[in-house]
Amino acid sequence: MDQHLTELRFESLGLAESLLKSLREAGFSRCTPIQAQALPLLLKGQDVAGQAQTGTGKTAAFLLALYQKLLVHGPRPGRRSSQPRALVVAPTRELAVQIYKDAEVLGRHTGFKQTVVYGGENYDKQRDTVAAGVDILIGTPGRLIDYFKQHVFDLKALDVMVLDEADRMFDMGFIADVRFLMRRMPHPTERLNMLFSATLSYRVMELSYEHMNNAQFVRIEPDKVTVDQVRQVLYLPATNEKIALLVGLLRHLEAHRTMVFVNTKRVAENVEAYLKGNGFNAAVLSGDVPQNKRLRLLKEFTEGQLPILVTTDVASRGLHIPDVSHVINFDLPQDAEDYVHRIGRTARAGAEGDAISFACEEYSFSLPDIERYIGHAIPRESLQPGLLAELQPPARRERYYAHPHHPRGGKRHEGGHRGSQRRRR
Repeated sequence: MDQHLTELRFESLGLAESLLKSLREAGFSRCTPIQAQALPLLLKGQDVAGQAQTGTGKTAAFLLALYQKLLVHGPRPGRRSSQPRALVVAPTRELAVQIYKDAEVLGRHTGFKQTVVYGGENYDKQRDTVAAGVDILIGTPGRLIDYFKQHVFDLKALDVMVLDEADRMFDMGFIADVRFLMRRMPHPTERLNMLFSATLSYRVMELSYEHMNNAQFVRIEPDKVTVDQVRQVLYLPATNEKIALLVGLLRHLEAHRTMVFVNTKRVAENVEAYLKGNGFNAAVLSGDVPQNKRLRLLKEFTEGQLPILVTTDVASRGLHIPDVSHVINFDLPQDAEDYVHRIGRTARAGAEGDAISFACEEYSFSLPDIERYIGHAIPRESLQPGLLAELQPPARRERYYAHPHHPRGGKRHEGGHRGSQRRRR
């Protein structure tokens, strides 16, 4: 971990004592590279657009700058309780919750009221919390705009704006919502603005020019660092060999926390069923898993109770999951950047990790683009005799429905494949 830190110490930055106390309690003394580059600018009131991924310390960077701004300058004259002083916008529920958890740690001694809002659950509870008045509002675009249009809060007294994972806002179609919120804030010169993105693409740069005040661009090179720290290997199985290869590898690896990436929810459920049927404790994380279950699975995986998480790209970015020992690309991603984001779930914060990829006939077309993007060929491994496991049948799995009024109720059991399903009369 130390190799990932700079010599710049938080206590040298002039931060408020309440923030330094939180940092000491959390065991933080020296800055990561993104913190060392961004914080001196932000603490002088300079807007920053930063290239940084989750795991680099960017969340602490923008939270510390946010708190310092609010502590030093105080609220605008006439500010009402329904007017947050700071807004943090994140593209996914999981990232919003993670930011809020970090905010609880770093802001525990500031006295500020802060909350998080997101879709999927607790609609009235979240609404009531915001209506009661908050200083710092963290949330996803859809739920924020919903409450905004109901006049639960307004943005006329905003002092700090943070946009996290800006590139994902574009990818997920949220950018119109983000622009809607930004146009209802005070002028960019009247607030501190921070934008973070894994890539500072043209469209992200354009957003910063439009809605920030002469932002300074801070870049670190997380992609290269991450790739260099990961031991990568590639197998070339047939599509119908992939399950047997996965089970065989998991029996040979010393893997205590493994993420298995697939491209579709259907494949994720099939992989989960076979893993369970062959003695492995695994669960699926995909976009339509109910929010309360998603948070529970992430908690169990992070705490080591769940050793294998089978997931679509919903978990490739924006989540802080420490100590992932192995990433397995059961399906090669169709986008080269997604490959880097996926394998970057291991080797967090300067640590090392292992990434194993399967290039089958269905997805091997993306391999040349991936290798061109990372700048080298991924070392190949041959399918040694005995590596393909003898498979037991897939387990029956629980199918969850996110909508509480689904006619089948909350969950039902299904067979692992069509041949095991009973004929219904």
